Amino acid sequence: MSGHSQFKNIMYRKGAQDAKKARVFAKLAREITVAAKTGIPEPDKNPRLRLAIQAARAESMPKDNIERAIAKATQTAGGADFVTMRYEGFAPNKAAVIVEALTDNKNRTAGNVRTIFGKRGGAMGETGSVTFNFERIGYIQYPVQAASADDMFENALEAGANDVVSDEEFHEIETLPDDLFAVTEALEKKFGTPSASRLDWKPTVKVEINDLETAQKFLDFIDALEEDDDVQHVYHNAEIAEDVLKQLEGE
Repeated sequence: MSGHSQFKNIMYRKGAQDAKKARVFAKLAREITVAAKTGIPEPDKNPRLRLAIQAARAESMPKDNIERAIAKATQTAGGADFVTMRYEGFAPNKAAVIVEALTDNKNRTAGNVRTIFGKRGGAMGETGSVTFNFERIGYIQYPVQAASADDMFENALEAGANDVVSDEEFHEIETLPDDLFAVTEALEKKFGTPSASRLDWKPTVKVEINDLETAQKFLDFIDALEEDDDVQHVYHNAEIAEDVLKQLEGE
């Protein structure tokens, strides 16, 4: 599960996430609407919708917003049809990057993503050009206060998880993709709503960033991708060295 340490590497940047709450909620709502539209608009009968709602709750998205997003799926008149797109490429430091988007205009989204890669020192790749650096997993996260490490480990493995790693901040649970919903549901009954529950791309090979300038360029590149309205998730295999991270945190 050390593959998820790259998220912690940039957590210090996420203090500004509060200012981006509207954008975060909009992306969550889009995923809920698409999930409800592609299946039965009832979370108990639609695993994708259930996971989308769990992700929204983890971000403290108001119940009214969630209900409106589900209702929007049944409003076919004038409703936009969103499709899932995946883009692959390389960050300025040559780290592998996977960008997942939900869009109602593929040309617009592709153009925007390509521009960000080009202007910020990255390079777009063909489909499949970087995914061999990752494996597809189910990922569940709880704050460390939710349970003791032993309790989380025992309950997660009993529910069907592959691995559990706990540190001073989080319990991180890894599952097979097809087991994500069932494991999440079992743990939710025991420990409440997780802070994250999603299909994830876990890096199997790391690219370390060892200098401050490269780290800043890399984080600016990731921020630019995440700020695009159509982009839902950005995954990468970069890992910032501890001494560089301390320099960033001290700014």
